Amino acid sequence: MFDILTQRIQNIFDRIKRRGRLSEADIQEVLREIRVTLLEADVNYKVVKDFLERVKAKALQESVLKSVSPGDQILKIIYEELISLLGGEVRAEKHLPTVVMLVGLQGAGKTTAAGKLAVYYRKRQGRPLLVACDTRRPAAVQQLEIIGNSINIPVYKEDTDPVTIAVNAVKFAREKVYEPVILDTSGRLHIDNDLMEELKETYERVKPQEVFLVVDAMTGQDAVNIGESFVKFVPLTGIILTKMDGDARGGSALSMRAVTGVPVVFIGTGEKFDAIEPFYPDRMASRILGMGDIKTLVEKVEEAASKERAEKSLEKFTLVDFMEQLKEIRNMGPLDQVMGLIPGFSKLTAKLPVSVDEKKLKRIESIIGSMTIEERENPNIINASRKKRIANGSGTTVQEVNQLLKQYEQIKNMIKQFSHLEKKGRFPLLGGRI
Repeated sequence: MFDILTQRIQNIFDRIKRRGRLSEADIQEVLREIRVTLLEADVNYKVVKDFLERVKAKALQESVLKSVSPGDQILKIIYEELISLLGGEVRAEKHLPTVVMLVGLQGAGKTTAAGKLAVYYRKRQGRPLLVACDTRRPAAVQQLEIIGNSINIPVYKEDTDPVTIAVNAVKFAREKVYEPVILDTSGRLHIDNDLMEELKETYERVKPQEVFLVVDAMTGQDAVNIGESFVKFVPLTGIILTKMDGDARGGSALSMRAVTGVPVVFIGTGEKFDAIEPFYPDRMASRILGMGDIKTLVEKVEEAASKERAEKSLEKFTLVDFMEQLKEIRNMGPLDQVMGLIPGFSKLTAKLPVSVDEKKLKRIESIIGSMTIEERENPNIINASRKKRIANGSGTTVQEVNQLLKQYEQIKNMIKQFSHLEKKGRFPLLGGRI
């Protein structure tokens, strides 16, 4: 996400940092470039105008113009204004909601978002119940049941109207002690009165604590228009932006809060049901400016990594550890997304030494499984004849064995770099390990 925006903003600041002191004309030029970049990223025109006016007022202050490092000063101003644009203060973490109502147009990913939210709340000691209130879209109920079965979460359904289903589901949840109740409501291909009346009645009857509008981030400015339409009819408490991993521009994320007044609370970052993140304005601003997102990365590592392995010393990093680390990285999500969270590594993702997928992992396991214990512990002893034996034993080629050993050394060197940064207090990962 934000790939295009991040790359262009980085190019702008790389250029101005080499100039030393900046004149007012230089700052005006920078702001013009940022304006074009934001508009091309599909950020709402009025949002861009207001944003740059605030940045300009601060950037043209004498303290910035006469600063020894004005480029860094302007970057700091833009960072602070981006946080404000994205919602400012982090939305207060509430106790588990009793009822969550999902609304939105057809095709936005409401049903999938319902499954992801259920997994998210279950991790926080919830006992969620999915409710099939979408009785209009063909196979919508069956889709939710398939999702519920795949994540082992119950689905409530009835052969009646959506409002009655919602009311009865809440009663059922109270009796069986389910919390939260997640209502997957009907969507439409466009905003219409029938949809809004049904949603309003459902809201009035069940009084949900949260009403989340689910919007496809890839629809760009249409996402903002949809948000404006819904907020007029239903008291939204938050927005879930789906398919953020497929939106390289990110304009809708930057525009939604400013235009609708409703905060973005979650973003979908992949296809798996755990690929959903709370939306933090400060972390997102860091990502957009190419500054990484250490907090999110640490959370992913703590969730995915084995603490016992993470505490092993770097000197004992063997090929077996290498294979286990690849599995853990895979569990954290797509490797390019994980690396994008590291400050300074956003430009490196295209040059990563290894990709992580099931087929490659199986071949790596076969190669490492064909090695002796001594070879796994000390790969330096693997000579040409050993490589040939390992290749024959694993059903691979000597070239693949060489490639694996090269990737192992590259990952080991990366870990050394991370460990070095950690010692300086700049990269607080578990034991400096990926």
